[in-house]
Amino acid sequence: MAIDELAARTRAAGRLEGDAWIAETTLAGEPALLVKPQSYMNLSGEPVSRLLAAKGGGPADLIVIVDDAALPLGRLRVRLEGSDGGHNGLGSLIASLQTDAFTRVRIGVGPAATEAAPDEAAAGRAAERDSLKDFVLADFLPEETERLREVVGLAADAVSCVVDVGVAAAMNRFNGRVV
Repeated sequence: MAIDELAARTRAAGRLEGDAWIAETTLAGEPALLVKPQSYMNLSGEPVSRLLAAKGGGPADLIVIVDDAALPLGRLRVRLEGSDGGHNGLGSLIASLQTDAFTRVRIGVGPAATEAAPDEAAAGRAAERDSLKDFVLADFLPEETERLREVVGLAADAVSCVVDVGVAAAMNRFNGRVV
């Protein structure tokens, strides 16, 4: 969804190329290739590493946007590098690239919570699912869609910020933000 938002903002037209949807565009005055692997998530490292090599880039050129069920819905986290945190897509990327040294923008999709008590809708959504796989593949509840739309827009802003002024500035500006 965040890649779609970036494509819409930059009026980039995408196309299928092998096992990935790609769109060439410009972010913050820099050429960028937006990529959505069309493989299973736990195999997404293969098309990304192939495209990165074909374009002459390296892991330092990569900004990966992922969902994160460990973060509450509406929270964003930008990181320069790190483990896969149990995320199969990140694990596939780390294995394919043989490094964890790439920027990631993690979008919280987990149950939202308030200071007083868990958000009823999100808690109900989590309780209805038996596994993490079911949870992340399930549709969002109608009352969650506005928050999701806002955090997707914030993620697109964070990617643009990373390209424009760097990861450290994006971390300072976006980490901990909750919509």
